[in-house]
Amino acid sequence: MPNAEPNTQIFEATKAVRADAAVARAVDISRTKAAEWIQRGLVRVGDRLAVKSTKLRPGDIVVVTLPDDPNPLEVKAEAVQDLNVIADEEDYVVIDKPVGVAAHPSQGWRGPTVVGGLAALGIGISTSGPPERKGIVQRLDVGTSGLMVVAKTEIAYSRLKAAFRDRTPQRNYHALIQGLPDPVDGTINAPIDRHPGYEWRFAVVEGGREAITKYATIEAFGPATLVDVQLHTGRTHQIRVHFSALQHPLAGDLTYGADADLAADLGLTRQWLHAVGLGFQHPVTGQHVSYTSEYPVDLSYALDRLRY
Repeated sequence: MPNAEPNTQIFEATKAVRADAAVARAVDISRTKAAEWIQRGLVRVGDRLAVKSTKLRPGDIVVVTLPDDPNPLEVKAEAVQDLNVIADEEDYVVIDKPVGVAAHPSQGWRGPTVVGGLAALGIGISTSGPPERKGIVQRLDVGTSGLMVVAKTEIAYSRLKAAFRDRTPQRNYHALIQGLPDPVDGTINAPIDRHPGYEWRFAVVEGGREAITKYATIEAFGPATLVDVQLHTGRTHQIRVHFSALQHPLAGDLTYGADADLAADLGLTRQWLHAVGLGFQHPVTGQHVSYTSEYPVDLSYALDRLRY
């Protein structure tokens, strides 16, 4: 086998397998990432460039040129527009997260993050947990706006993390759902897991993880209803999945079956979902603290369209 040049990795195929699967295993990356590298011309089999469907044979020599890509998990201080600090305490910070911002860096995200925005503001946060998630004790979807608490000290991180694990904080959301739910106030108790047919979606799945959502109607408009939502569990996409399963998807949430025409009429480019309230025990004093957030401009505009 030839010697590897700098920034390359060479391996010999030991069995018949597709190139993307072999590269993923040899270099310890996801199969999706391996397919991307192949498409970029970074993988050769012998003297020819590989394609995604190239079938390796035992004995084939594969040369992978390792790209000098930036680390997607690196936390970079980057100013985030409309990232509002609601409370900056010694042990934690509460922020009003704008839409289009992730809680922390991840493999599939290249946009702004809460931890990067806080770093740009000079707000130090806890170093507990993985480096890209330091201080993060709860998360909101990229497409969801509203209140988040981030730990600034080690004791706050451990206690707030435990509190969210034990489901003691009060998390209040307002959501605009299509149609009128029946009953108008109720509880959705349906297990959630990854959607069996879509990599980035979740669904109500038999045998999934327990998920409980309580809701109450605030205002009914005919084509849509504004509801107050309280989470008793914290599953990924829980509110979106539960209302979609009831055939009342969140307005603007095209991923989970919302009507595109209604979304356009309301000027929505994301799901109408906002974390309006957050309450928890202070991680040091034990005193109950609570915070509220106003609707951002795009969500207020959608309600105005329905009212007038």
